[in-house]
Amino acid sequence: MILDALRKKTVEEMGQALGVDARKPQLARLHALGLPTKKSEAYRYFDIDTLLAQEYTLLDYVPKSIQESDRVEIVDGTVISAPKGMRIFYEECKLIDMEHFDPLYYLGHLLAPHVIKIEIDGDAHVEIVHRFTKSNALINYRIALENQSNRHAIVYESFENEAISNSLVLYGYDMHIAPDSTLRVLKTQTFDAEHYAIVASHSIHVERQANAILKSFDFGGGLGLQLIKVVLEERAHTEMGHLLYLNSDSRRGTVSQIIHRGQHSTSSQEAKNILDGHSRGIFDALIKVEHSAKYTKAHQNSKAILLDEKAYMVAKPQLEIYIDELEASHGSTTGQLDKKQLFYLQSRGISAVEARKMLVIAFANTLIEKVKDIRQQERIKDEFENAFYAMQEKETAGEAS
Repeated sequence: MILDALRKKTVEEMGQALGVDARKPQLARLHALGLPTKKSEAYRYFDIDTLLAQEYTLLDYVPKSIQESDRVEIVDGTVISAPKGMRIFYEECKLIDMEHFDPLYYLGHLLAPHVIKIEIDGDAHVEIVHRFTKSNALINYRIALENQSNRHAIVYESFENEAISNSLVLYGYDMHIAPDSTLRVLKTQTFDAEHYAIVASHSIHVERQANAILKSFDFGGGLGLQLIKVVLEERAHTEMGHLLYLNSDSRRGTVSQIIHRGQHSTSSQEAKNILDGHSRGIFDALIKVEHSAKYTKAHQNSKAILLDEKAYMVAKPQLEIYIDELEASHGSTTGQLDKKQLFYLQSRGISAVEARKMLVIAFANTLIEKVKDIRQQERIKDEFENAFYAMQEKETAGEAS
């Protein structure tokens, strides 16, 4: 299938190509928004045209019996294992956001009409592992995630892949965070350009007096974009943190919209970006405060360090405000490592590579150390160091040749 072929079709033709009823409202939304191009605001700095023009094999999604395991394991969009007693099943999604800004959110729902429904009981810690094993494939699936009121759950999300190539992963969450609850989601993802590209499109609804804590740690190369829409009801709160360490020719980042709908809702969003090689980091984030959201507090900040003169950061923190009774701020800075600090460390006998790493880690630590689980902190630091040293080896090999 070549997704780009959907571009000039009518609703009926598009429905026929996707094998869905032309009367589906999500098909109308996809058609109205149109498939994204490099001129689309959300995809302006991402190579979406290249991804949509490639031909992919569609996979058959046949539910399998779920084996007992200590973690939820999803292989090429199918759940194969989960902890004992966890409620996971497939059903038609009932939480589709009909006001999402991303057309690929609707394409994902049309390609995966039956989502993976995960219901989290109590104060659970859940580990979700996504594994990709197919080359030249369109791997598409969606997850509907719900927790319980007055409970505080954590989801640790990670990604693995075999030696695959030229696949596109199109996935995302529809999360409903129950009143008076907290859901923490910590995502760690490292991959390289030759394996797969990923577009993750999420919709998150945070109910009254609930908390959504969302942290993402993205390392390595390749093409990857996460598009997140968060809606905050009365006294709801979200805290979002994004750490990028990119190398080679990668294009990765975050496009987000946080909508303050309820009074006294609060949000805090922080992005830290470390860019090496010819990479491009993306932080295109909007906080919108609606008329109904008096006494909102909203803060947003992006910081970037460029380790190579050819690296490039796109930072667009934005506020859209319709009331006066609020507290809000946003900002963005981009710079380079402090040469005086590098010189000082090297004068103490530390190699140039290690000195560079120490300063970069110090920059990133304000986000990593907010992760409460020490084991997860160590895992993130390990992945970060692996990506860092992989880049140094490439640079050394390039200089030697």
